[in-house]
Amino acid sequence: MMLLVVGCNFKNTPVEVRERLAFTGPRLAQALDELSARYGCEAVILSTCNRVEIYLARNEALVAPDAELIAEFLLEFHGIRQEEARPEWYHHSGLASVIHLFRVVASLDSLVIGEGQIAGQVKQAYETAQERAAVGPTLHALFQHARIVAKRARTETGISRGHVSVSSLAVDYVRQVFDHFGDKTVLVIGAGKMGELTLRHLKDLQPRQILVANRSPEKAAEVAGGCGGRAVAWDQLDDALAQADIVLSTTGAPEPIVTRRRWNDVLARRSGGTVVILDIAVPRDFDPRIHDGDRTCLFNIDDLKKIREQTLQERGKHVAAAEAIVAQEQRRFLAKWTQRQHVPIIAKLTRDFEARRQIIVQQLFRRLNGKLGDEDRSYIEGAFRLLQNQFLHGPISALAEEAPEENRHTLRDALRKLFRLEE
Repeated sequence: MMLLVVGCNFKNTPVEVRERLAFTGPRLAQALDELSARYGCEAVILSTCNRVEIYLARNEALVAPDAELIAEFLLEFHGIRQEEARPEWYHHSGLASVIHLFRVVASLDSLVIGEGQIAGQVKQAYETAQERAAVGPTLHALFQHARIVAKRARTETGISRGHVSVSSLAVDYVRQVFDHFGDKTVLVIGAGKMGELTLRHLKDLQPRQILVANRSPEKAAEVAGGCGGRAVAWDQLDDALAQADIVLSTTGAPEPIVTRRRWNDVLARRSGGTVVILDIAVPRDFDPRIHDGDRTCLFNIDDLKKIREQTLQERGKHVAAAEAIVAQEQRRFLAKWTQRQHVPIIAKLTRDFEARRQIIVQQLFRRLNGKLGDEDRSYIEGAFRLLQNQFLHGPISALAEEAPEENRHTLRDALRKLFRLEE
């Protein structure tokens, strides 16, 4: 199995270099076409914000592609001179390539262990290569098996359990307080990038209404329009706070916009139950002293980060189990691949023996012409067939029992030579 992966990732190459090496849209298709034509290889390109990797395969009768040439191709394709950018390339060949891909798709090689996007990104990379007819039997088998690895790691371990993004954690916390949202009002204060992302998750809860308050009426209207909400004037913020069940605050104010005194005045006007405040602004928008754990549950960015760290620590406990799955599936893949490689020679060996058996039996029947009855002829046919099967049983069983090893098919090669089996 002639396999090679060449790439760089977040561990050893800065983002400004990875950006220049990224493949998008038509450029990805063009690169796949060039790789196939120039090197005569099967090819898959995995390009994400955290990694750029090229997977290549060739027929085992040919030599493996050269890692340095592929690295040069990457720079040349993007018009980057060696002195401009020096990515820290890594490369794996043969069995190491299989293990690397399986670890990537199981999210063991990710910036955030257990992140869920990489499996989909690998699937998309494979499908794009298929569309360009850049995938052959080797990479087809490899990437199909990688999907099994991803599924097992996700379903049989806790490596992907829990959210680690601030926006997802915020919504997880809200779900712990409320069990339904059809009668809830969400108030968004400010409109930072993190706030808009969190708002998208809150919108998925399908609250009764969404209110948006911003010092800029135009910005408030823009954000409200994007989420099906209603803009409220900045000077009506206290009215909105009195209505809200869930508050998401992400302003860039240099000091709290809701002091303890101001919040006490709002509480006096509230007729609803508990209000959950997600203060993900830095500096904070709400005075932390307003949290009482009963009528007011205040959560800030540091609280979310603590939960994130706890989640990551919990995921870390499942790394060993996921690594065990990778090792197990690597062995299964290699065994299947080896078995598949044996099929042609077993078929050829069987056909060759069958042809020789028939020649010898027919010669015998011609010599004994007229001296054998149908029962005798049938007995002789069966005896020679049994002898043939006994001869073949040893070599075929030995092939099946041979421990698969990287780039080693000694028994298969020996059978070709011993029985003069042409390629």
